[in-house]
Amino acid sequence: MHDANGDGNRLKVLIACEYSGRVRDAFAQLGHDAWSCDILPTETKGNHYEGSVLDILDNGWDLMIAHPPCTYLSNAGARFLYPKGILNQERLTKGLATKEFFMALYNANIPKIAIENPIPSKVYGLPQYSQTIQPYEYGHPLQKRTCLWLKDLPKLVPTNIVEERQSTKVAGNWFNKGGKDRQKERARTFEGIAAAMAEQWGASIPMCSTAVM
Repeated sequence: MHDANGDGNRLKVLIACEYSGRVRDAFAQLGHDAWSCDILPTETKGNHYEGSVLDILDNGWDLMIAHPPCTYLSNAGARFLYPKGILNQERLTKGLATKEFFMALYNANIPKIAIENPIPSKVYGLPQYSQTIQPYEYGHPLQKRTCLWLKDLPKLVPTNIVEERQSTKVAGNWFNKGGKDRQKERARTFEGIAAAMAEQWGASIPMCSTAVM
């Protein structure tokens, strides 16, 4: 494996809450020592820790990109907090637990951090996100606004803006199909976004890792 960027800046990169391996593999292809982590097994061959990411947060990573669960935090799900005008206490409790996990990632002792999630509900008071991105800015003809919380990283720059921009909410859209794997399918990072993360953030960190696994 060659040194990333050709100058010895081979980073130890943690992709938290990822089973698809897409972001991990994008970094690995550029020569970085990239690991995915999820409670599910990885779908593709590569470095993967199957278990809680909290177990390995302190392993000296240079960069973490995290995709924490969004079911209870997203603005889209906020309407379920007050069905028929009555507070759903169980959902609120789950939402607060999810926020605690989000903040554990956000406050991790890692020099560079990016966290990806949909527009959050104001109920949970998450930190202000740094930017929003769209799949159509990275070569995919879809609209799906996603937030990035960035710590000591530059904003992601569009790489391939396409004119076709179909909403993922359109009935019958391939990205919005039902079934038992719907949530799992929608959780995968778009390849164009994964490539942009690896190319832009992998080249922006002038350090060599001392992390261990």
